[in-house]
Amino acid sequence: MQKLAIVAAIAAASAMLAPAAKAQQSIGVLTGGTSGVYYPLGVALGKIYGEKIANVKAQVQATKASVENLILLEQGKGEIAFTLGDSLKAGWDGDEDAGFKAKLGKLRAIAAIYPSYIQLVASKDSGIKTVTDLKRKSLSVGAPKSGTELNTRAILKAAGMTYADIGKVDYLPFAESVDLMKNGQLAATLQSAGLGVASLRDLSNAMDVTVVSVPKAIVDKMGPPFMSVRIPANTYKSQDKDVETAGVANYLVTHAGVSDELAYQMTKLLFESLSELGAAHAAGKEIKLENAMAGVPIPLHPGAQRYYREKGLSK
Repeated sequence: MQKLAIVAAIAAASAMLAPAAKAQQSIGVLTGGTSGVYYPLGVALGKIYGEKIANVKAQVQATKASVENLILLEQGKGEIAFTLGDSLKAGWDGDEDAGFKAKLGKLRAIAAIYPSYIQLVASKDSGIKTVTDLKRKSLSVGAPKSGTELNTRAILKAAGMTYADIGKVDYLPFAESVDLMKNGQLAATLQSAGLGVASLRDLSNAMDVTVVSVPKAIVDKMGPPFMSVRIPANTYKSQDKDVETAGVANYLVTHAGVSDELAYQMTKLLFESLSELGAAHAAGKEIKLENAMAGVPIPLHPGAQRYYREKGLSK
């Protein structure tokens, strides 16, 4: 019995001295509404990180998108997030009108990814064919203080309008906006997303719609980071011509508290997994390594910088 007690004591002491197993890290992936583009890309990214980074568990969170994502990152409630470029700049600047009470100084960039297209779609019956036709009509502008809602304000301002000119303004996410349009309770919806976003495909398959042009003259008044782009013909059912609109780059962002090694792995796997992201959503096919640092309005994370140096993209 004494020998057994001695053996047990030695075993216990050895266990205490042995190195502890490496604790599992969590990567919170902040996306957007489930009917948008951020969510399916975020689910794919979470799967990639969970499978390919040792001791990591990825958790994908549906959110109200850009503005909420940036605030959560600043609070350390997530490790990587999707955001529109104009929201990112507003967060870094601490633009209160855009929903930021103070400068979000902990934000760090991972990469520029694909461009978002600001897509204004109206029911055919509404008669809306131009931006100014929105006067006295009902419009869903996106969730309050979301990137889409900020884009709506920018377009209306450039067109010489405000929400006061709209007959009824609804602050709704993509899927809810589409449901109201199907029920004849809403004339138009503005959605900032990649081409072929599920909500608008669903809408165009369910009813006759007009993809409304935002002409270059309006986009030029909006200024950077907005740019004039085209929604190719047949992106949505019955859209038989290219349609001019405004575009703005999307970014993946992290925060300064994320380790250099983890940020490096997240950046590396992003660009090594483009086929998986393209399979998750067509917007994933537009992500290019050569565009990774284009127009980034905040500092890059050192871990991302390390990857770009390895690829010869950053001095």
